[in-house]
Amino acid sequence: MLRLTDFIIDCPDTMKLAAFYSEVTGLPVKEGSDGNWAGIRFGEIELAFIQVEDYRAPQWPDSEHPKQFHLDFEVDDIEAEQRRVLALGATLQRDCTGPDGYGFRVYTDPIGHPFCLCRNKGVVWTDQGLIWPERD
Repeated sequence: MLRLTDFIIDCPDTMKLAAFYSEVTGLPVKEGSDGNWAGIRFGEIELAFIQVEDYRAPQWPDSEHPKQFHLDFEVDDIEAEQRRVLALGATLQRDCTGPDGYGFRVYTDPIGHPFCLCRNKGVVWTDQGLIWPERD
């Protein structure tokens, strides 16, 4: 059996980037996090940040410095979440939402990693989590 346990992001300052994503997600930075390794728990998976000397940021969409990963966050109100992540230091890179308000927007975090806020048609928000529409 194989189970994903960590999603690790290289960065120059673990605590600063962990604090950014802590604010974005509303989840706390894991106790014991430090300048070498910081984490945020998402159930069984940890979003982790590891300090790397001479960090080189991706320059999305430039293929000379390609993205190394990206995160998708499903949201129920893309406008409100956009205001919040921009205030936290994110930068809007591309808007791929339609006139009906569904789609996604690409942002970069304060050190250049891309992530998306997504609003998919048919997703239902419940206390137990998201219910995704069936796909053909």
